[in-house]
Amino acid sequence: MRLTRALCSISKVPKDYSNFPQKYIDKHTAFVEWKPPNRPNYQSWPQRWRKVPYYDKFRPWEKPFEGMNAPNNVQPMIVVEPFEIFPVFKGDIMEVLTGKDKGKIGPANYIVKERNWVFVQGLNTQIREFRNSNDEIIMIRNEEQPLLFPRDVALTDPTDSHKTTVKWRYDEEGRRVRVSLRTGRILEIPPEAFATVDFKTAGEYVERPKDTKEDVVRQQTYEPVLKTFEMDIAEQMGVKEDRVPRRFYWF
Repeated sequence: MRLTRALCSISKVPKDYSNFPQKYIDKHTAFVEWKPPNRPNYQSWPQRWRKVPYYDKFRPWEKPFEGMNAPNNVQPMIVVEPFEIFPVFKGDIMEVLTGKDKGKIGPANYIVKERNWVFVQGLNTQIREFRNSNDEIIMIRNEEQPLLFPRDVALTDPTDSHKTTVKWRYDEEGRRVRVSLRTGRILEIPPEAFATVDFKTAGEYVERPKDTKEDVVRQQTYEPVLKTFEMDIAEQMGVKEDRVPRRFYWF
């Protein structure tokens, strides 16, 4: 079964909400666990860092996320239901199961997979006041609050717009799709799910005159070699290094 899954052409599933490299995201979410040695003279040292980051509605590359995960900030441990692939994506039509908007439906406009949070557009809102330095109200905004999936919100079936549970299955073409367990209908991933904060979707991108051409970008111009940068430059410039370094010692 695992080999079959590996050989099947699985449909693309959006994994992130930015155009940043994965190495950049890991840099902001992978915290080094550090603690002082177990000796009396190290007992007054600060506590060790958390290896598991604390997630809120902010993205890992934003400043509030960095402030919440600072070494001196102690955040509560959050336990969420694990999903192999989170079944909710931006643009899905959701039904609210609790609160003042119970029974209403709306599109999901923000997802936090690490907390199983879904923000539904125009539903489960809370009024927030913004004040200036003189404590005067300068703006009032209605902001959506997170809903926990699957306790507070559920996916809807496009056939009747009623809540349903979904499972990941494979269709005849080998694509991994979401299937409604109530009606058996395939729930396609909305196009909004592939849009990031930097551009809408890859298919909507229009090539500009000053942009680098696609065929030029795809050309492989770098060949890795087992040499240092200086050795590679010297070989390309025809410089031969005949000097022998003088022996030295470390004390």
